[in-house]
Parts: sequence; structure tokens; C-alpha cells
Amino acid sequence: MGSGAPIGIFDSGLGGLSVTACIHDLLPFEDLHYFGDSANAPYGTKSPEAVAQRCMAIGDRFMDQGVKAMVIACNTATSVCVEEMRQRYPVPIIGMEPALKLACQRGDGRPQRVIVAATPLTLKEDRFSRLMDRFKATHAIFTQPCPDLVRIVESGHLDDHDLVDATLHRYLDRYDLDTMDSIVLGCTHFVFFRGRIAKICPPGLALIDGNGGTARHLRNLLAESGQLKDDGAPGRILIANSDPSARMLEYSRHLLESGRGRACPSSAHKL
Repeated sequence: MGSGAPIGIFDSGLGGLSVTACIHDLLPFEDLHYFGDSANAPYGTKSPEAVAQRCMAIGDRFMDQGVKAMVIACNTATSVCVEEMRQRYPVPIIGMEPALKLACQRGDGRPQRVIVAATPLTLKEDRFSRLMDRFKATHAIFTQPCPDLVRIVESGHLDDHDLVDATLHRYLDRYDLDTMDSIVLGCTHFVFFRGRIAKICPPGLALIDGNGGTARHLRNLLAESGQLKDDGAPGRILIANSDPSARMLEYSRHLLESGRGRACPSSAHKL
């Protein structure tokens, strides 16, 4: 693939648009093809077999479009089938997993108390168990499945602050947040709640996601292979969704615009 070929980015639905915005900010000359599988969302409550089947169908679609790389902008899909996709496709496959490594490396060597918020399937998969095993001996790690946050994004209720706050309190009030060091936003949908989460957390509690690190990892891989497009006309972002309704396309564009121009402060664990 030449440097002018597009990059494919996909998610179980709309959460990956937060990753797409971050990639566009860092790589403004790249053409990005985004596919959201909202008709089959959420992935986090499905079987691994069902998730893998959907991911391969999307990957085949991207190869038909001639992409030079794919980004699995979904922690759940990564945990289920990133290795299978790497064996299947002859282009770089960049995955995501909860940025637990980054959370545990904070604090100048002091043990950290970390809440990992993610989907039920991400937290149950062996990939996350292996990641957690690397840090749980020296850090206190609390896993919190938050499936209803995905549903709020997919159903278009992000602006219903009463619903959002009640859902966040239902998940987080069980913890003494004053004793926590960070919350890992281990699902790309959860990045859209960063502002509301910050309002109910003490000022010193860090909110960590993997979007920035994923974008930088993609940039580095493309640069190493000579496929980075770093000049010319601004890149285009094409959005498609398994829910083909006009409402879904308009909502997707709204979420993308809401994420553009924001800092991508965190680094993902490189997969």
C-alpha cells in the first residue's frame, strides 16, 4: 500500500469516533475510513465468537477499500481477536487495551489504587487477566464493568446529564474516590463521559485513556514503514455504520466534531 492509502478504524459502535478524532488531530493529512457497528452494539455483552465474526467482516470490508493499516478502536474487540486479525490481514493492525500500565507507572514508584472501568467482556477476557497479573502484586486494582455507559452513547443520550450522572454514581459510589489515584477509561465510549466523571471525582484523581497513545503508535508504525502521509491536502474522514439511518450518520458527525481539537493526553499500552 502506498502512503496515500486510507487508514481503517472501527469500533462496536460510536466510541471509536473519540479515537478517530485523536488520530485526525495528530495525522491531519491522512484519509480515515471509520466504521461503527452500531447495529450490533454493544460488543461487551456478546460472546467472543460473535464479536470475532463481526470484526472479520469489517476487516474484509477495509481490505476491499485498500487500507494501509487498521485500528481496532475497541478494547473489547482487541481482547477477543487482535491476534487473529494480524494473522488474517497483511497490513498493520493496531489494537487497544485498558491503559493500566500507564496508571500503575504514575506516582514515582508508589503503589497505585486504580479503578479500571470497561465492558464486561473486556474484563473477562484472558488478555486483560494477563495484563492485570503484571501489576496486581504491587498495586490495588479494582475492576468495574459499566455496560450502561455504552448504551447511553449508542442511544444518543449523552446530553441527558441526569441519566449520565445517575449511571456514573451507580458505578462509582461504591468506591471511596478520595483514596483512589486514577480511573482507567477502558472503553472508547467512556471517553465521552470524561467531563461528567471529572465533576464527581476529587481534583487529584487522574482519568486515563489510551487514545493518545494509540494515535502515536499508529504514527510511529507508518513512519517506520515509509507510509506516513505528512503533507499535501488535508485528509478526509469517511464515516459508515451498520445502522445506515440518517440520524446515525448525523450523530456520528456530531460526536466526531465534539472530539476534534481536544488534547490526547494519555498513552496506551502498545499492542
